[in-house]
Amino acid sequence: MTVTALLGLQWGDEGKGKMVDILSAENEFIVRCQGGSNAGHTVKVQGETTVLHLIPSGVLSPKAVCVIGHGVVLDPAQFLDEVATLEGKGVDVTGRLFVSDRAHVVLPFHKLLDQAQEDARQGGKIGTTKRGIGPCYEEKASRQGLRVLDLLDEDRLKARLGAAADLRKKRLESLGTDAQGLDDTVELYLELGRKLKPYVADTVAMLHDALNEGRKIFLEGAQGVLLDIDLGTYPYVTSSTTNIGGLISGSGIPARALDQTLGVLKAYTTRVGSGPFPTELACEVGQGLRDRGAEYGATTGRPRRCGWFDAVGARFAVQVNGVDKILLTKSDVLSGCEEIAICTAYKVGDKVTKRYPADSEDLSKVEPIYETLPGWTEDISDTRNYVDLPANMKAYVDRIEELCGAPVGAISVGPGREAIIER
Repeated sequence: MTVTALLGLQWGDEGKGKMVDILSAENEFIVRCQGGSNAGHTVKVQGETTVLHLIPSGVLSPKAVCVIGHGVVLDPAQFLDEVATLEGKGVDVTGRLFVSDRAHVVLPFHKLLDQAQEDARQGGKIGTTKRGIGPCYEEKASRQGLRVLDLLDEDRLKARLGAAADLRKKRLESLGTDAQGLDDTVELYLELGRKLKPYVADTVAMLHDALNEGRKIFLEGAQGVLLDIDLGTYPYVTSSTTNIGGLISGSGIPARALDQTLGVLKAYTTRVGSGPFPTELACEVGQGLRDRGAEYGATTGRPRRCGWFDAVGARFAVQVNGVDKILLTKSDVLSGCEEIAICTAYKVGDKVTKRYPADSEDLSKVEPIYETLPGWTEDISDTRNYVDLPANMKAYVDRIEELCGAPVGAISVGPGREAIIER
């Protein structure tokens, strides 16, 4: 296979970083396709943890060429900080890390606006990371955005920044934010452009050359399908297309070139921020999952809401993305649970449905219908063969396959790179 895509099938935080890190050894190009520094991909190798927000998780594989595609909104300062952190750990990115010249740039204005809009919202916060992602995509759609290629030309940069300067200040002032603190200066971005220049490339041409040469390409998704701007729990969603279409669009790889789609599912369900969560466990059981799974956001540090596996949402995500194989993560966190519940359907009034609703308000009112399976007490973190797993765990995996409509191709049994079982 030449092109493989991987995406999260829940509300993000499924453990995609680890899976990308493992699969990077089999692929020559790793492409981050959408989202921004609101992503947090955690990779643990030989006991050392690395958290990446923009750079593809495959960067820890020494031979992988890593690409940030044009569908990503780039925070230049964050990107350069990550490069410095990697270099400090002895990871050499020279000649194998590239940023699309078409990618849009997150400005200080976007972060200020993100904060101001979240503070001004009535009827409930969305739970944005306040990294400026939504406002950057907003300006991209309204054709006022700044792209990476604009940072490399002083005259072009002055024109692009100046054209929207007054409007940006008025927007901030209308929300009660002091625009005097706005630091969108030409000098700042010219300096960032100089530092970015060694990494900037026409990544579409680069990837098509790789395709023509039969090189192996891996498309890395950020966030999760249930946070998709169109298909997710709107308005409690992210600002990008997190489904398979976003990976195709944000990389420039044609859909017909895609050979395999992998979907990552956590063995239970978590969510950060606001929004409906039918299987949430606001009790000691949920807190136990949070503690054992270290469920705190890699980007914000916020505690994640935890609950049982929701097969209705997972099946929906598998269907709309044509997932070929499921990669199941954090199954070790369920060790010690006497019983494990799976939500197999929703009850709405006196009706039962297996359909995932479009309306978040409707989703917030559903009653999950659970099927209870016996748990297991064995420590599985050192297990490396599927046949050696507890019988009850294998029954749990089988049931997930049946309910979601796709086979489980690999199971993560711990945070380390080596803690993986292939089926």
